[in-house]
Amino acid sequence: MATVLVADQIAEQGIERLRERHDAVVRTGLSEDELIEAVADVSGIIVRSQTQVTERIIEAAPQLEVIGRAGVGVDNIDLDAATARGVVVVNAPLSNTMSAIEHAFAMLLAVARNVPQGHASLREGRWERSRLQGVELAGHTLGVVGLGRIGSGVAARARAFEMRVIAHDPFVSSERAASIGVELVSLDELLERSDFVTLHTALHEGTRGLIGGEQLARMKPGAYLVNTARGALVDEQALHEAVEGGVIAGAAIDVFSEEPAIGNVLTATDGVVVTPHLAASTAEAQDRAAVEVVDEVLAVLAGRPARFAVNAPLVDPETMAIIGPYLDAAEVAASVASQLQGGQLAQLRIDYLGEIANHELGPLRAAAIVGVLEPVSHGKVTIVNADQEARQHGLGIVEDRGAAREPYANLVVVRVISDSGSTSVAATHTQAGVRIVGIDGFEVEIAPSATPYVLAVENVDRPGIVGRVGSLLGDWSININFMSVASGEEGRALMVLGIDRPLDVSERAALETLDAIFGVRLINLT
Repeated sequence: MATVLVADQIAEQGIERLRERHDAVVRTGLSEDELIEAVADVSGIIVRSQTQVTERIIEAAPQLEVIGRAGVGVDNIDLDAATARGVVVVNAPLSNTMSAIEHAFAMLLAVARNVPQGHASLREGRWERSRLQGVELAGHTLGVVGLGRIGSGVAARARAFEMRVIAHDPFVSSERAASIGVELVSLDELLERSDFVTLHTALHEGTRGLIGGEQLARMKPGAYLVNTARGALVDEQALHEAVEGGVIAGAAIDVFSEEPAIGNVLTATDGVVVTPHLAASTAEAQDRAAVEVVDEVLAVLAGRPARFAVNAPLVDPETMAIIGPYLDAAEVAASVASQLQGGQLAQLRIDYLGEIANHELGPLRAAAIVGVLEPVSHGKVTIVNADQEARQHGLGIVEDRGAAREPYANLVVVRVISDSGSTSVAATHTQAGVRIVGIDGFEVEIAPSATPYVLAVENVDRPGIVGRVGSLLGDWSININFMSVASGEEGRALMVLGIDRPLDVSERAALETLDAIFGVRLINLT
């Protein structure tokens, strides 16, 4: 069982799910120094938006494998530091989608119809119908900045309210936008044409301060801005001045540059409807976020690919369902090839044969790199930092795709090239798990799960040699789990034996001195 630190409060349903497999330690409200002490022996950390997972914290956790964010954004996690350490960062991007969509639309309606002001006025004993006259959504134009899951959901509901919808998203095709009834335009055109603008884009250096004084000045005097995405997308002082000065009619804000936003300039402006980051604050979203992120953390700790890894090769779930079973095959093939070859590594060649060749293969490439470099690297090598580690080691990567090779529907063939030659290993995935099915042209069958070590003996293809090798192993009290012999070209054969312990130097030397033995190599599969 691994230890997972839950550093922010998440739904109990998620904690219970985590404790079924691992030791879950719940300690919330810790300072950075306290967290550094707390993560010394943890394999996983789960946070929400409150806890900052800094480089210092990551470096203080030598066993750390995964950081989970129970929500969508991961700007409170140092992704560069995590990636450099090979730590997978996962989130729960689907958990609060519906809650965020509904809250964004609630804010649209609230700001259009002066709902908070009317509530406050009547509670204070005033009846101000004429002063609080609003505007309808129907017939007006909504500009959606960011057409991901949430933005698309808001757009769909706006069309149901008979609004015209335009959008800006440089990463969405016109065809995709048209399929949901949305017209794609530039940001400037969106600001100029929209009666309501709603933000649903991610926060990064390219979008920080996306809406400032210049952009607000492009909006219609009667327009409204809604932000339920990230506070730092908006220059808050500029928005305050724009609302107070009548540049725009008002705004509805759920997120702020610094939270809690007590004393924020926007909370003191009558024309701005504010809520305390409530977009994901529904019972349903909190339960989903906790369960979803725990499932991701459990997958990583079990050695399985995560669906929502933020800093790993990105593939869709359908693709991962096809290539996922071959991740272990790629890693094992590369590990075995590098052990058999030896010498100064120069290049890694990977051939993907069969149906898998038609899909995104980044994760398989990363798995093969892990297999080669993990035993020799000073740091941890994972699917997250594999490409980076390959560059640092000067390991060239060559990839090719091809048709299936009978009798296998899919095959990963890894060739390790060093200054002393090359070795290739072919592996596949079966219902019984990973199988190594080829070594340098010899057809073999090795089940990595069936034995900790494999002895590969290349010899003259003639009777009696298998018996002599087996006899020696028996004399040394080495148990043979399985044996396979494959004939090759030029009268050579490859004998592979699953054994329960490695040979020492003298035992290996004794085997190598046998007549008709060309070479003896040991493979560690632990």
